[in-house]
This record gives sequence, C-alpha cells and structure tokens, in this order.
Amino acid sequence: MFAGLTVSVSSTLGTPLIPTIADDFHVSLATAQWMLTVTLLVGVVATPVLGRLGDGPRRSQVLVSTLTAVAIGAVIAATSHSMPQLLLGRSLMGIGYATVPLAIALAREHLEGPLQASAIAALSITVAVGAGLGFPITGLIAQDLGFQAAFWFGAVFAALALLTVVLVLPRNSAQGHRVRMDVPGAVLLGAGLAALLLALSEGNHLGWDSPLILALFALAVVCLAAWLLVELRADEPLVDLHSMTDPSVLGANVAALLLGIGLYLGMSLINILAQTPTDSGYGFGASLVTAGLLLLPLSAGSLVSQPIARRMVDRIGVERTLPIGALLVAGTLLALAVGHSQLWEIAATTCLLGIGIGITFATMPALIVSAVPPERTGSAIGLNQVLRTTGGSVGSAFAAMIIAAHTTSASPFPQASGFTEAFAFGVAICLVAAAVSFFLMRRGRERRVVEPDELDLLMEEGSAGGGVGPAVFDGEEVVST
Repeated sequence: MFAGLTVSVSSTLGTPLIPTIADDFHVSLATAQWMLTVTLLVGVVATPVLGRLGDGPRRSQVLVSTLTAVAIGAVIAATSHSMPQLLLGRSLMGIGYATVPLAIALAREHLEGPLQASAIAALSITVAVGAGLGFPITGLIAQDLGFQAAFWFGAVFAALALLTVVLVLPRNSAQGHRVRMDVPGAVLLGAGLAALLLALSEGNHLGWDSPLILALFALAVVCLAAWLLVELRADEPLVDLHSMTDPSVLGANVAALLLGIGLYLGMSLINILAQTPTDSGYGFGASLVTAGLLLLPLSAGSLVSQPIARRMVDRIGVERTLPIGALLVAGTLLALAVGHSQLWEIAATTCLLGIGIGITFATMPALIVSAVPPERTGSAIGLNQVLRTTGGSVGSAFAAMIIAAHTTSASPFPQASGFTEAFAFGVAICLVAAAVSFFLMRRGRERRVVEPDELDLLMEEGSAGGGVGPAVFDGEEVVST
C-alpha cells in the first residue's frame, strides 16, 4: 500500500506543474507538456518489462528497483535547472508505473481468500486517495517553495517507501522459473511510440509537411509494424497479441486506448485552463493549490466508481457497462466543451469524468477474463492495461498539439477556441470507443462464467491500475492454481 501510494503521489507531480514549468524554464506549454508525456511513454514500455521480470523468482527485488528509480528520478527533477534534466528525471519516475501491478502480484502471492481480496481493495482505495490528495498537496508545496520542492517531497516519499519494502518483504518471494526478456519488442515499442509522440508534439511548430515530421511518422509506422510482427512470432512476447482475435477483447482494447486518450487530454486541458491568467479573457488565474483541488474530484469519482460498476454489471451485464461508461466520459467532455466558464462547472464534470473512467477501467479486466482461455488471462489483461497508458501518452501529446495550434506569437497562452475544439475532439474519441466496444462485444464468442468473488477481485485490480497507468500481473499462474 505504501508503494502504491508512492506511485500515485509521484504521478500527480506532472499535471498541475506544467504551466509553472513553462514559465520557469521559458518554454511553451506544448514543450512543458512533455513532462507528463515522457513519464507515460516510459511507463508503457517499463510496465510489461518489469511485470515479466516480476513473474520470475525475484519479484520483491523488482519492486525495490522501481521505487529506487522513482526516488532517483525525483532527485534529478528536484535539482534540475534545464528542461532536458527535468525530462530525464521524469523519465525515471515513469518506471514507477510498474509498482501497482507488482504490489497486486505480491498480494496474490502472499495472501489468500478474504484477506487477499480486502488487501487488493485497500490498495485500490489507497491509489485513488493518494492521487487525489497528491494534486493539492504538491501544488501547495510548489506554490510556496517552487516546483523543485514538490519533487523533493516526492523523493522523500519514495525513499521511505523503498525503506519499508526492503525491511518488510522477503528477498526471494516469488516462486517461478527464470524469465526471458523480449528485448527487441521493448526497443521497437519504445522507439515507435517516441517517434509518434514527438511528431504529434512538434508538427505545429515545424510544419506537418516538414521532412523531419514526415520522417518521424514514417519511423513510427515502421517500428510499430515491426513490433507487431515480433510480438506475434515471439515465444515469450512482451505482450501477447493473440488474445485480440476475440472481438470482445478487441473492443475492450480499442476502448482502453481511446479512453486513455480522452482521460489525459481532459486532465491536461483542465489544468492549463484553470491556471491561464484572467487577462487572457477566459482563464481563471488559479493557483497551483486551486488547480490541484480541481483535479481532486477526478480521484473522488474514481473512488466511488467500482461499486457503481459492480451494480451495473449485475443489472445489465459487463458487455453493456463498458459502452455506457464510455458514453459518460464523452458526456463529461462535451459538458466541458460547451461550458467551462465557472470553476464549479469544471469541478462537477471532473468528478463525473472520474466516475466514467473508473467504471470502464474496472469493467475491462472482468470482460477479458470471461472471453479468453484461463491460461492467457494475465497476458490479455496486461495488453489491455498497457494500451490504457499508451492512450494516455497519446492524449497528452494531442493536448500539446491542439494547444500549440491555437497559440499565436502575440500571447504565450492559447486562444479560448482551442479548449473548445480540444474538448470536442475528446468527445469524438470517446464516442468512437463506446460504439466500437458495443458492436464488437456483440460479435464476441461465448463467455465463461466468472464467479462473483473473482469478479470483485478483478474489478478492484482494474480500479487500482486505472488511476496510475497499466497493470500487469501473473494471472495465468493464479487461474491455473
């Protein structure tokens, strides 16, 4: 729980500080947005890699390594005097996205029955509460002492969690064979996503027809296509793509990617909108604390979403709950596109955004487990949750792209129309997610029955990973035993 709390707190250090970083380092908002994008990008690659290492005999040591990376990254960010150094620190902190899935795997390994279920439920609550409180707390620290102090806070927090893990967990806890790493898959996935996100972020500045942007898009296509071929042919792939053959699983994975885009697009826009000065004609000139408090309802909504999702699944089935959750997310972004002139409007819709995202993320693992063979549940869920964070990194890049397109040389802040168009883009993305998931799940093969206890556990795990990024755990071993 301490490790999960650490990663939820460290993940909140990115979003509220983006305008402050842009001002202190004299860079554009689009450039400062990379502080969030690069963390998500590293999380996409690091989580399946560390999740696979965590399936071997040294799971506790892998958890120690993730917390060490977070602590070192926070120190580098806290001492940064340039944007490249800050991005290096944030990249190392992105490794922390593997913390929650490793904690879930440890709970599955060491605990049984009701104690296991209650531990994972407590972890889910801890992650949501930590993210919610982290927004205003880090904002308060940065507001009075500078953004470096917020990262020092994160470094101390990670160091204390690291010490706790070292003292409490056995050195060799997991039982299992030594795993083989899919190094080509990890390299190709990282290179492809990095090229894609860099092209999206810099396209407006350099021109979409510039040779560099076109070369980056071409590199992204080549690397990601090669990654697909490598993963389909590998004996032990980074993520197992074969589960995508089931239409239900394909629908859940497409929804995960698109809803991840919508979530981080909305978070980024809300943060920038709140902190834009009032003399821009539309901003609120909110302090870092106020901006953090505006994101607090997101975590509050996520916190109450799991029991709501559970009741919806009981009443209308898992195959209808996911599209409805996606429609709720689309509705909240539509409300923000239509009206964002009052802080209370933003706070209320942010809470609904958290509920909608929480419902969809809690539902996806249960849907996948019911649709794939028991021996492939872990890898199938891992792919789905990696796609969530992939969507988050793309959503962050889209936010930077749209904001940059509506920023002129006359002002460092975007025009008001940019926020309306960006929120509307998020609406379209989430509507596509709802439609695709609905129609594909209707074509899915017959599902196996998931027992109520297993369903509750899967939804808790989905909620725990939903607020901080992907989650990968050794589901194959759990189901087979």
